Amino acid sequence: MGRKIRVGVLFGGQSSEHEVSLASARSVMAAMDPDKYEVVPIGITKAGAWLTSGDPMAQLRAGAVDSTSTALLAPDLSGQGHAAIVQINPGESGAFSATGGRALDVIFPVLHGPYGEDGTVQGMLELASIPYVGAGVLGSAVGMDKGVMKDVFRASGLPVAPYVVALRHRWEREPQTVQAEVEKALGYPMFAKPSNMGSSVGVSKIHGPEEFAAAMDTAARYDRRIVIEKGLDAREMECAVLGNDRPEASVVGEIVPGNEFYDYRAKYVDDNSDLIIPAEIPKRVSEEIRRISVEAFRAVDAAGMARVDFFVERDLSAVWLNELNTIPGFTRISMYPKLWQASGVSYPELIDRLIELALERHEDRRRNRQALDEVGSDLNV
Repeated sequence: MGRKIRVGVLFGGQSSEHEVSLASARSVMAAMDPDKYEVVPIGITKAGAWLTSGDPMAQLRAGAVDSTSTALLAPDLSGQGHAAIVQINPGESGAFSATGGRALDVIFPVLHGPYGEDGTVQGMLELASIPYVGAGVLGSAVGMDKGVMKDVFRASGLPVAPYVVALRHRWEREPQTVQAEVEKALGYPMFAKPSNMGSSVGVSKIHGPEEFAAAMDTAARYDRRIVIEKGLDAREMECAVLGNDRPEASVVGEIVPGNEFYDYRAKYVDDNSDLIIPAEIPKRVSEEIRRISVEAFRAVDAAGMARVDFFVERDLSAVWLNELNTIPGFTRISMYPKLWQASGVSYPELIDRLIELALERHEDRRRNRQALDEVGSDLNV
């Protein structure tokens, strides 16, 4: 048997989805075949410090971080795609030294929300020249910002329900004008949500004018951009996509929320929602959702994985694309792995495939030339 692939699993992070990330990462690491992989857990605290020595997962769960266990990612200088995680040793007067260094073959980011799913970490990994699972900088950034994502979907001719994007500074200065504009464009009911957030954090359903201000203020606590969407009396469907330049779609699943809508409590606290896989819908509707899922994946230039969310009119007369998530929840009971399990891909097989796709994407990226083949003699360089 050849050398094991050394996988750095990134989890935790600075977003409000920190705890969700811990749950996903525990499942991912537990499912990795020890005969194939050497797992290197890398925790990120809510303050942004990286941890690798001891038990980073236990430290983050307990909220008791050992300040002497912080680490950093050292870039690959060999050109072989082997960045290293190194230990930071604090010294006097703020100085520090780095020791050790465990070379990594690939990074598996299991981070949700800002500073993990939005292209920031992906940009750092690009600079370190190391393969990583999931979308690149562009796909991650577009996939995180719901307003920009919807703009891209609409420009690509995909069916998106009516929406408006409002800036926090304008809402705070001209609340009556913003409310009037949104009411005219959408009518009630509607939903307000932070543009850059996941797991339904900061999302409110607005039934009438008297609820508008509180919902906008809630969303504005999490982002400077607020997306307001037309409320639809529809069924909620989800589809999983896997691949790079030749993505494939899973079967379609339906979420029947126990609460009024599939909010944070319905997802992670209240055990009162039903997941129906496969969804009980006509084949033509299922095929339409699967087709749009792949098109949405390509529209934002996603890679590796994505979960695509939809609304389907109750009379099945229309399918509306809602959003795409580039790092979906990844516990064994999360919708993304369950959709692939129903499509014939087990949880461990899914992890294998995602790591293969990461290595494939990195090799393709290395084909890009970073300099001109020839520099003209007339250039003053």
